[in-house]
Amino acid sequence: MIEQHIYHSILNGLKIFPSILITGARQVGKSTLAKMLAQGDWPASYYSLDDPIIMDLAQRDPDGFVQRSTKPMVIDEIQKVPDLMRALKRNIDLDRKNGQFLLTDCSQRKTPKKY
Repeated sequence: MIEQHIYHSILNGLKIFPSILITGARQVGKSTLAKMLAQGDWPASYYSLDDPIIMDLAQRDPDGFVQRSTKPMVIDEIQKVPDLMRALKRNIDLDRKNGQFLLTDCSQRKTPKKY
């Protein structure tokens, strides 16, 4: 039930906004959800920054990576290449179409050290 609600909420959001960010703790299903959307009701290219080749391309030329990639696109683990956010913003500013980008981000909080 919750998964279906989130799935449809994101799908609806992609009809309204150029990009959607799914963020949360590790191992909660962000990548799985993004893949389900990209292989289902919102067909998209899927790029994982866990792949060293993809990550290297994105780091060397963030603007070129975004411009040359087939859209719509999923960028999984966006936090691994922070410069991609600037490139995405520039791309959206130049071509503001809804449903271009679905991003996942695993923003883990660091646990405070105990002394």
